[in-house]
Amino acid sequence: MVSSVPRLVIAAPSSGSGKTTVATGLMAALSARGFAVSPHKVGPDYIDPGYHSLATGRVGRNLDAYLCGPELVAPLFAHGADGCDIAVVEGVMGLYDGAAGEGELASTAQVAKLLRAPVVLVVDASSQSRSVAALVHGFVSWDPEVRVGGVILNKVASDRHEGLLREALESVGVPVLGVLRRAAQVETPSRHLGLVPVAERGSVAVEAVSAMAAQVAAGCDLSALVALAWSAGVLAGAGWDAGEALVSSPPPPLPFPSLGAAPPDPHRPFGPRPQTPPEGVPPDGLDGAGRAVRVAVAGGSAFTFSYAEHAELLTAAGAEVVGFDPLRDEELPEGTAGLVIGGGFPEVYASELSANESLRKAVAELALSGAPVAAECAGLLYLSRELDGLPMCGVLDASARMSERLTLGYRDAVAVSDSALAGAGTRMRGHEFHRTVVEPGAGDTPAWGMRTPERRVEGFVQRGVHASYLHTHWASEPGVARRFVERCRTS
Repeated sequence: MVSSVPRLVIAAPSSGSGKTTVATGLMAALSARGFAVSPHKVGPDYIDPGYHSLATGRVGRNLDAYLCGPELVAPLFAHGADGCDIAVVEGVMGLYDGAAGEGELASTAQVAKLLRAPVVLVVDASSQSRSVAALVHGFVSWDPEVRVGGVILNKVASDRHEGLLREALESVGVPVLGVLRRAAQVETPSRHLGLVPVAERGSVAVEAVSAMAAQVAAGCDLSALVALAWSAGVLAGAGWDAGEALVSSPPPPLPFPSLGAAPPDPHRPFGPRPQTPPEGVPPDGLDGAGRAVRVAVAGGSAFTFSYAEHAELLTAAGAEVVGFDPLRDEELPEGTAGLVIGGGFPEVYASELSANESLRKAVAELALSGAPVAAECAGLLYLSRELDGLPMCGVLDASARMSERLTLGYRDAVAVSDSALAGAGTRMRGHEFHRTVVEPGAGDTPAWGMRTPERRVEGFVQRGVHASYLHTHWASEPGVARRFVERCRTS
């Protein structure tokens, strides 16, 4: 498969420079002008893609070379960008920061190179003037394979400050594609695990994204940014074996001339282009009556962490994926044969989750029946006996509580026990991101063994339940979804 979608990467020298504001604002500004924008985020983060989705009306997708391997970055990008007019990729941390001790692995720079995409560097200029030239020169020259095509100056104090910055950057030879002043209305609130997710902010999030779009549209040269994205060229070798992953129809043609022609006017109104869902239901995912097995996936404000490809892979494996909200729904969807409970913030909503006794009992009964249940992080807490002293589902004989310590980082793991997700010995990479503690940390039959110096085990496998703190990306091992659906069909 070859992808010719115009694309660019929004990066920065460090975290806190304004990448999310610029990337989200650019996505929203281009969407408002009729572009079908494909939104992407480098790294494992779940929260930023929610803002990207709000900005574009399309599902936000992650590109993580550690979780999925460098070889899947281009295919996953091409899958998500099918049929879109342009793709905007928000970076992670500083441009050259990646997995600890792994060189460039999982860095924004590596992803930009894998996508053959130009980089726009967002620089926090609030405390510098002429020094900005040395900073940008260093980032431009560090890796010749990374093409920095422009700079956006953020948090500029005044017209005079802007003049000093522009004058300094003339010697570097990198064009200034935008200048943004300080703007409190575009700031997004944070708490113990970062930004507050879109699902929890409602109309306030909509207003924040609108403000980002207005700021970027007013302060950036959209035509120049689109032209830079257009210069990315063809991305070859971006195929993802549909037999191993998703079944999708060919993308519709772009509404502007083929690659090599002049880039489109960013103010030209293009019509909407809905994404095409996967086609068909493979026969091996059907139940005995010839129907797709129903897999319920937790959502709502308490469970916002999920990679888009998980539901797509379940669908491709033959499942009918149905969402439900543990804060509001008193029963599981009718006919539920399997349950997926991803990450999120159950600690914030512990009282409401506990008060929904009817659903807690339904979840416990499903798990007791032996039906497949996959729970990650927040799902692990929800299945525990209690969370901060409040009753949860009681599926696991474990107690969860908030902690002062942040557990954060990539993990290299091996499945210790056979489960509904993976056979013993299956190796997967994942990440942990939580300020909670579960005691005990592992059951008699653990889920994962971590390939760390201490060789610790973690998580729980019992009956059809697989519960763990580890977040994984199923695209790296499509057999996970197929195995889960098969267990749903036969359990």
